Amino acid sequence: MARILIVDDEDNIRLLIKEELLDGGYEIVDANSAKKALQILSADRNFDLVCTDIEMPDINGLELAGDIRKKYPEMKIIFLTAYSHYKSEMASWAADAYVVKSMDLTELKDTIQNLLKL
Repeated sequence: MARILIVDDEDNIRLLIKEELLDGGYEIVDANSAKKALQILSADRNFDLVCTDIEMPDINGLELAGDIRKKYPEMKIIFLTAYSHYKSEMASWAADAYVVKSMDLTELKDTIQNLLKL
């Protein structure tokens, strides 16, 4: 069973994604901030994928992804954001995929499957 860390400061979005992915058979841990995500990863690096928002109050998702990429280079990263303009920024190189937020999570689930080769 693949383990996924969901990072988003919006509780309702995090809950929606968590419930949908739990139904898909994934083990899910969630964090409401990048700072919390880094604490979780330092205590337990046994995650297959991190799905993170970009716009967050403490540390943004671009910085989080860069930090994860340095410390855990094998970990897959998905940016999940409402802002499509980040896709063209150089900092988005740290992610393996970029998905624009939607209430329909089909694209996110397909992207996770492709990255994890399930």
